[in-house]
Amino acid sequence: MYRIMIAVDGSELALDAVRHGVALVRRGLQAQLILAHVQEEASLYELATKDADMIAAASVEAGQHLMASAIALIEAAGLPFETEVGLGEAAPTLVDMAERSGSDLLLIGARGMGSLRSALLGSVSQAVVHLSPVPVTIVKHPEPVEVLDDAEDDE
Repeated sequence: MYRIMIAVDGSELALDAVRHGVALVRRGLQAQLILAHVQEEASLYELATKDADMIAAASVEAGQHLMASAIALIEAAGLPFETEVGLGEAAPTLVDMAERSGSDLLLIGARGMGSLRSALLGSVSQAVVHLSPVPVTIVKHPEPVEVLDDAEDDE
């Protein structure tokens, strides 16, 4: 059975990747879905002034909170899944998580900014593609479809 890791950050773009994973399984792909979220590590100041275990627990709790809507989508589809929360820089941590979990594929949402703007700003999805030893599918957010009003049709 395939293991598909889906990067989740609480955004609508990440939910696009979750929907894509659910659609793959509904179409017959035998796969276990793994929702993965990466939290930034605590700053040196935070570590020096607060309990490290308390900070780690808060990070895991925040990650679980940000995965709530993705979890709801998968539960509504009645599919089995796992969750993982990592701490660190997003792209390399996601790749490490995918390797450790034995994932065969990594799904990640994309902003679709275009090549020039993305090159200037950097992109987690592009970094994941570059670093990952497993295939990566970048799920683009669908373009909104403009619907005409009935009043406009009559003109």
